[in-house]
Parts: sequence; structure tokens; C-alpha cells
Amino acid sequence: MSGRARLALCAAAATLCAAGALLPLVDPLTWMIQAAALLAVVTGVGAAARRAPLAGPLVIGAQALVAVLLLTVFFVPGEAILGVLPGPDAVAGFGRLLHDGLRDAGRYAIPAPVTPGIRLLLIAGVLLIGLLVDALAVTYRSAAPAGLPLLALYSVAAGLSQGGAGWLRFLIAAAGYLLLLLAEGRDRLSQWGRVFGGPGGPDRVRGFAGFGGPSPAPVRTGRRIGALVLGIAVAVPALLPSLGGGLFGAGANGVGPGSGGGTISAVNPLVSLQDSLNQPVDKEVLNYRTTATDSRDMYLRIVALDQFDGTTWKPSERTVTDVPERLPRPPGLSSSVALDHVNTSISTAGWYAQNWLPLPYPASKVEISGRWRFEPQGRTLVGDRGQTTHSLQYQVESLQVRPTSRQLAAAPAPPAKLLREYTKVPGSLPPVVRSTARRVAHGAPNAYAKAVKLQDWFALDGGFTYNTEVRAGSGSEAIARFLRQKEGFCVHFSFSMAAMARTLGIPARVAVGFTPGTKQPDGTTSVGLKDAHAWPELYFQGVGWTRFEPTPSRGSIPDYAYPDASAPADPGDPAPAPSRSAAPSDDGPTTAPSCGPDARRAGSGSACVTLPAQSGAGPSDGGTSPWVIAGIASAALLVLLLPAVPLLWRVRIRAGRLAATAGDGDLVAGTLAAWRELLDTAWDVGILPDESLTPRKAAARIISVGALPPEPAAAARRVATAVEQVLYAPHPQPVPGLAAEVQLVRSGLRSGAPRAVRLRARLAPRSAARLTHAWSACGAALLLRCRTSRPVALTRRTVAALRPGGRQGRQGRQGRQGRQGSEGA
Repeated sequence: MSGRARLALCAAAATLCAAGALLPLVDPLTWMIQAAALLAVVTGVGAAARRAPLAGPLVIGAQALVAVLLLTVFFVPGEAILGVLPGPDAVAGFGRLLHDGLRDAGRYAIPAPVTPGIRLLLIAGVLLIGLLVDALAVTYRSAAPAGLPLLALYSVAAGLSQGGAGWLRFLIAAAGYLLLLLAEGRDRLSQWGRVFGGPGGPDRVRGFAGFGGPSPAPVRTGRRIGALVLGIAVAVPALLPSLGGGLFGAGANGVGPGSGGGTISAVNPLVSLQDSLNQPVDKEVLNYRTTATDSRDMYLRIVALDQFDGTTWKPSERTVTDVPERLPRPPGLSSSVALDHVNTSISTAGWYAQNWLPLPYPASKVEISGRWRFEPQGRTLVGDRGQTTHSLQYQVESLQVRPTSRQLAAAPAPPAKLLREYTKVPGSLPPVVRSTARRVAHGAPNAYAKAVKLQDWFALDGGFTYNTEVRAGSGSEAIARFLRQKEGFCVHFSFSMAAMARTLGIPARVAVGFTPGTKQPDGTTSVGLKDAHAWPELYFQGVGWTRFEPTPSRGSIPDYAYPDASAPADPGDPAPAPSRSAAPSDDGPTTAPSCGPDARRAGSGSACVTLPAQSGAGPSDGGTSPWVIAGIASAALLVLLLPAVPLLWRVRIRAGRLAATAGDGDLVAGTLAAWRELLDTAWDVGILPDESLTPRKAAARIISVGALPPEPAAAARRVATAVEQVLYAPHPQPVPGLAAEVQLVRSGLRSGAPRAVRLRARLAPRSAARLTHAWSACGAALLLRCRTSRPVALTRRTVAALRPGGRQGRQGRQGRQGRQGSEGA
């Protein structure tokens, strides 16, 4: 085998070694075999082209052409010319696959399934890196720069892998690069002729050119240098704590060197929580069987985040110890609180591999095999030296703590040290967080009442919406933004409530784990990716760390967060006031009317009162006046119709806007009316309008958040294009069918929304807030113009302001006139 052929083989081997770091990202691994086969063909083509011989650029071009043909045969043979040549249809097919691959890479958790799009990304990426390495190392004989593409391939894999790519895969990738350098060195030495060695005399290079015979001194020295450099690259990061624990996974495992049995590092476990909630398939994480009679409180807790430094919530660095036979009693829990002892058997999935062990809180005993460590403050178990939750079976004894609301309300002050640690807030916390907490908790007599008010404000009364598509954000500004926008998922709700509780002097932290899951027919309970959750824990002396649930539509609000109506009354509490119907009568039985014709009882059991004299002639028959009946009926009708005002207004507005899009009307006003109707339709299903976005960006946001199917998405883009045309085109042309386009988008948004959202969009649309704004504007206009405007003119202006598309029509006409005037000028 020639030196160049051997070098090409080593280049392909180095590429495959680096690509091995991608193996943990997807499952199954069949794509790697296909990538190796295609890379072998491309490498063989390069070797044949260089043997021809061809110039370097022609060699690279031939390899690239063969790579494209191979990808066409493998992925889009149906769209290719004769099944091989990539024509326009094949290019479009590649575009669709790449788009699907990028979408799937963002949707699926690791390990992701090998969809056609992901397979194309993997194989095409390996071929591209292999082509670059072959061109640099073989065609242009520069093996050292070829390490950059290899490093890029390994870095992408290491960055996407959970906990890094692992030290073994790093060694494999590094060994492939060293093999490439060694092969290039031998190829260069083979051109030098005679190599003079040591005392043994000269050696011919041909003696070792074929990997046979003793290695001369330059090669032996190169091997030693390579091994030394590789050893330093692996050992130094592992020994320096400033680099995050090193390649051997100390940082990823959460255990590093320290006194007292080691410390737990500040690993943030929320990196993939939002991705887990957005997975299209609810993949099972674990299942369990428990003796608990009520599984609503069987939250499986992974870790407690107790440090809020202004950037994020994370676990503090704490000392870890060996797992004791029985875990210590939870801090702050008194013997007067009711307890249930629960036994749970848990099995984790084979693909689920992370370092924190899911446990019901508070656990009192854990029977598990493997290398696990115990962190007493958070009462969590963390893997040591590579230990993960992969395919585990373990038994847990735990306590279900059942405090009453009276016990929580009567909780004494917590210890001073605990109070200082768990009420810290960063100085950068926006003032709106503290002021909002005080406003919500105003009037609450104790810490428990404040906590319940905070929880109810988030979950019930504050107008918050649950949405996993909202960007999680970081830092204290994210909390202020969430309080302003009132839309997010469990991370937003738990982080915000914990921060607000701390500003009120209540010790708080955030727990991360899973909600109880779904009961199965065989008696077990299944917990999936979509059960991933975060919730706040607040400390009450005598009860300990106590779960609250501020996230709407997620989990369950604990029983102790409701008023304890069954508890005995406190002797110091005032007696409840009797109801009006139970009050005794001072005038005897109410069934015997004893009042005169000009008097009547004010109510059941009440004294007689004199009625005012009837105006007008004629005796009174003692009945109710028809005017009174008409007034009562009108008031009752108004009360019944008042909730329907948003619905009726929305229907009228929609009809007026869609009618304004007719071809015989004002082009600008009609197009803007259709655009406003599209924005309000999205608002009704929870997509808040953003006036700062361009029409194209706004349509893209509606398509993304609303998960519109292709046809409604295309309709939304067409409406946005029409708006841009009437606003900016010198001579805008009418776009027919805008009303039908808006109706198509509306159908797409409603079909993808949950039933509760659709019902609210119909009965209580969010866009009805524009009605309030319109009436406010009319009221302000009335106050400003009532002295100078005649009633008729004022009424006309008020009606015009409330008319659908009225303001938009005026704006459109003004813009149109201004544009025509500028053109005339």
C-alpha cells in the first residue's frame, strides 16, 4: 500500500473516531454503518483520482460529486433524474429533509430517534468532515490543520450530549488524530531516503514503511510526544477543579473533591426541562408501584435549588456523605403533624441516564445498588464516579406529611440561621417583584396566609396562562418580565413565587422533579417526559419544607392550601354572626300578615314598614307597579347579557372587519381590517399581539406558537404580504379572498388549541380588551369635548370610534393620501 493510500485510510479512520462522539445523541446506531460505507466510497474515489493523477482541486471536486450522488441515491431517489442525478426536485427534497432534521433536532430529547431528516444531518455532516480532512491531510499533505474539522465534529457532539461526550470517546477521537499525524509523518519520512539512527547504524525507512520492523528513533520519539500530550490533555482537566470537574465526569456527576466526603457541585438540572415538556411523544421515564392511598402528593423530587444569585436558581455546593441505613428525620418536622408511612418500588427506563435520583419527599430509607451519595440539606441522592439512573430498580420508604392549615398558620418563626440563608435575594432583583408580593399578600396575618395568597394569585386569580413555548430566560429580569406578560410554564411560576416569598420573609427554594404520573391498568404508575415539573417549597417550623403549586393546570394544589373548615373553632375566635334568615322575629310568626294596607314587611321576619303614598288618582290595589316590574326585568336581562357582551362584540367586530375586505371598499382599510382580525384571532387563543413586530415577523410568530398546519400557515403569510404591499408598495394591488384567508387561519388556530382554550376564545375572547380601551378613549373624549361639542356630533364620533375598522380605515386613507401626495410632489 502506498503512503498516500495509507494516509487516506487513516484520515477516514480519524473522521469515524471523531464521529463516534455522536453515538449517544441518537438511537439506533445504524446510521453510523451507512456513514462509514459512504465515507469509504468517497475515500476510495479520492485515492483513485490521486493515482490517475489529477490536480488537487479536481480530486476534491470528484469526491464532492460522488458524495452528492451517494446522498441522492440514499435519501431522494424518487425525486432524482434516473434515481441518481440531483435535479430541482431532488434539491427541493433535500431542503425538506434538512428542514425536518433541524426541527426534529430541536423537538426530541437525547437520545433522539433517527428520523430521515436527522439521518441526513448526521451522514452528510460526517461526509463533509471526512472530505475536509481528506483534502487537508492527503491531497494537500497538511495533517495538523485537519485536526480543526475533527475538533469541530467532536465539539458539536460534546456540546449536545448530556454531561459531555465522555472521556472514552475523547480518547478515541484523540487517538484517531494521533494516528493521522503518525501516518503523515511516516509518509514524509519515506521521501527522505536514508534515516540515520543511533548506535545500531542506519536503518532504511522502507523497513518500517509498511508498519513492520523496528521503529526508528524519530518515530519512537513522535509516539512518546503524542502519548505525553494526550495524557496531559486528559489528566490536567480532571485534576483542576476550576475547569468544572474534568473529562471524567466529576462535574457532570455532581461530585468532586472536598472535605467530609466530597461536595455536591452547582449543576443546573433545568437545562432540558422545557425541551422535555415540548416533546411530541411522551416517552416514559420511570414507573412505580406504591402503597400510598392517594397518589396526588407523590411528587418525585430530583433536586432542590436553594441559591438565587441574580442569574439563575441552582443548588448550593454542599457536603455529601455515604447513604445512611436510615435517612435523618426531616428538619423542622414535629411529632404533632400527621404522617403516613409509604413504601414505593421504582424502575427507571434504560434510556434515562442522569445523576440525580428521583425520590418521593421526604424519603426515610432508600435501598439501591451502585455508587450513590447523600446530600443532607436537600435530602437528595447523587451519583458518584459515573453512576446514573440508567435501568435502575430501587425501593424507597417515605413519609406523606399531612399538616393542617391551622398548624401551618400557627407555625413559629424558623431558626435564625435558616431564615438568613433561605430569604436571601440578589440586590439586582427588580423592585416590581417585591412590590407585587406585598400587594398580593396585603392583609394576610401570617406567613402561611401570605403563601396561600401568592399561590392562588398565580394559579387562579392573577390571569396567568400556562405556555411551554415561552422562552425560559434567566436572571431576575426574567421574573419581572413574567409578572408583566403573565404567560409561562412551571419554571416561571415556581421561580417567581419562591423569589416573592423570600421578599416577604418566608424561607423558600425550588424543587425539580416529576408530577405523580398516570395510573396504569396493572396497578403501576407511569411517569413520562411531560411530567417533568418544578415547584416551590416553603419552610414552616414544625412542618418543614412544604410543597405549594402555583402553576395552573399542572399538578395538584395540596389539601393544606385550602381553609381547614373541619378543624375545631379556636376559643379565642369570635362567634359567627347569625344569618338574616335565622334571626328571630320581634313581631311573632311571619306566616300571619298583620300589617295594614299601607304597610308591608321589609323581609321575612321583619317589622312592618309604611309604604310611600301612590301618586295619581284612584285607589291602590297593593300590587307591584308595572314600571317596577319592567325595571327589575331590564336589570335582570342586563345582568344576564353582560357576560355575553365580549362574545357579541367579538362577533360583530369580526363580521365588520371581514366585510371591509370586499373588493369594492377602501383597499387599505380592508386589508388592515383583515390583518387586525388575524391578530385578534391569535390573541383569543393566547398569542398576545406584539405591535413592535413587522407583519412578516408577527405572522411567523403566530405560525410558530400556534403550531399552524401548512395551509393555514401559508394563508397567514399571504395576509402579512398583503399588509406590507398596501403599506409600502407605490401602487398596491387588491388581494382577493382575504376574508377566506383569515377564516382559514382561525380554523387552524382553533383546531390546534385545547378544548378549554377554544371555549374561552368563543365565550370570553381575550381581544375583547380592545372594547375596554375603546370605551376608555370615548370617555376621555367625552370629558374633553363635552363643553365644545354638540351632543349629536359627539355621538357620531363615539360611534365611529367603536365601529369595526373605523380607526384603521381613517389611518389607511390618511396613509394612502400621504403616499399619493408624495408621489405627486
